[in-house]
Amino acid sequence: MNTKKNSMMAACLTAMLAFSPVAGFSQATTTFSGEAVALKANALGISLALSDTGALPASGGNLSTSLASVNVLGLASADALKSTSSGSGSSSQSQASVANLSLMGGLVAADVVKSNSKATCSGGQASVTGSAEIVGLVAAGQSILVSNPNLAISLPGGISLIVNEQTSSSGGNSGSITVNALHVKGPSIDIIVASAQSGITCP
Repeated sequence: MNTKKNSMMAACLTAMLAFSPVAGFSQATTTFSGEAVALKANALGISLALSDTGALPASGGNLSTSLASVNVLGLASADALKSTSSGSGSSSQSQASVANLSLMGGLVAADVVKSNSKATCSGGQASVTGSAEIVGLVAAGQSILVSNPNLAISLPGGISLIVNEQTSSSGGNSGSITVNALHVKGPSIDIIVASAQSGITCP
């Protein structure tokens, strides 16, 4: 009887030892986050999110969506709205873009508006980068050259425009960044054009 008990215990111990490293490996995986939206707005009683990929699963993958054109009278019009978000290996990246943009009856306009964001793991450390590409930007009749992130411009009617708006956090094994190519804010107005978010947690 004792021999049977001992052999069963030995078998159980062997099984536990065999499976414990596997359990350890399964927890040490990279997790991702990401979302891209070509145009979102809460203004004049209208709430919309156009060409929105939705949230990237923690396991990664590829999401993409596009829209040929949009025209919300008095608020926004744009063509070629496109958004993508993906995560695999050691990085996640998102991109959003629109063409022929006009906001609020031409108060803000641009030929091309694009945002990019990326989060990467290297040696167990997370890092993030982001950028905005804006061609032919005009605000209140003035041409605007895009340079450093978070350029703030005051417009008539208590409206502000933030160009290449970037918010990020990274430290240790996790990081996240959101790039809004254009962000218009004012009384009862909040419009974001080309928003790209990417995040990662390293094993």
